[in-house]
Amino acid sequence: MFSVEIKNDTVTSGLIRLSTQMADMTPAMQQIGEYLVMSTKQRFPTGRGPDGTVWAPKSPTTLARYGARKSNRIDPRPLFGPSGMLSRQIYPEAGPSQVEVGSNLVYAAVMQFGARRGQFGNMANGSPIPWGDIPARPFLGISTEDEGNILALIADYLEPATGP
Repeated sequence: MFSVEIKNDTVTSGLIRLSTQMADMTPAMQQIGEYLVMSTKQRFPTGRGPDGTVWAPKSPTTLARYGARKSNRIDPRPLFGPSGMLSRQIYPEAGPSQVEVGSNLVYAAVMQFGARRGQFGNMANGSPIPWGDIPARPFLGISTEDEGNILALIADYLEPATGP
């Protein structure tokens, strides 16, 4: 699994306030993680990153390769391969003071960050890995909407401590 560290001052402030009231924030972190998984999965059909940027389309070469393999599922949308696994295999891992959201698929980091042709060397037959440039299509991260929803989740945990 690869990780992307998100630093969001507003969310961090809320988590610091929460940490003063909860020694073990695992329940809150689990809820935040589940929310972020849902939000991340919802980005795939829209083809947009957490900052709203539209993902680069699949190249004509990629679409032709899918066709040459006689794939029964040629989807022109970015990050939708023949298996459709990336959009389904995103998971949270929560702990007492943090939550991680990601995928353990070997190609997930390449989709998030992109890769240059041949960046990972060559196959035995001399073909470059990857065979062409792959643009970054960030799918992990926190959108402005996510920030507000995470703060609302944190507030739900703070309310009992500030209530009557």
